[in-house]
Amino acid sequence: MKRFLFVAFALVILAGFSLPVSAQKTTRIKFNKGARSAVVTGTLNGYKRQKTFVIRVRAGQTMTTEDIGNNPITLWIKGPPGSNYEQDLAADCHSRNEISPTDAGDYKITVIECEKADAWKGTFKFRVKVR
Repeated sequence: MKRFLFVAFALVILAGFSLPVSAQKTTRIKFNKGARSAVVTGTLNGYKRQKTFVIRVRAGQTMTTEDIGNNPITLWIKGPPGSNYEQDLAADCHSRNEISPTDAGDYKITVIECEKADAWKGTFKFRVKVR
């Protein structure tokens, strides 16, 4: 019986370590009352790590993002379901984006280390504006 419990416990621990990165918590970006922009911060603890955020916008707005931190990041943006938005992938780290006009719904912003820069671990910071 003890051996069975040990094996079951070991399997639970191993399953926890093998969770896909996409299973991490998604954070909603909210603006303070009357604000048109927000500064988003977070931490990445490894090259394959990522953080995911969502932001709700109305149709016809303009949304921009820009990296304002000390560590280079890539911002992957996916439009809401049914949207025709496709991110313009320039030759840089993809941290500056402008979506105009937006479709109504939740845009998903995934933050990773910029693969075109030196590896780092630590904090990131970016600004998102909606007008």
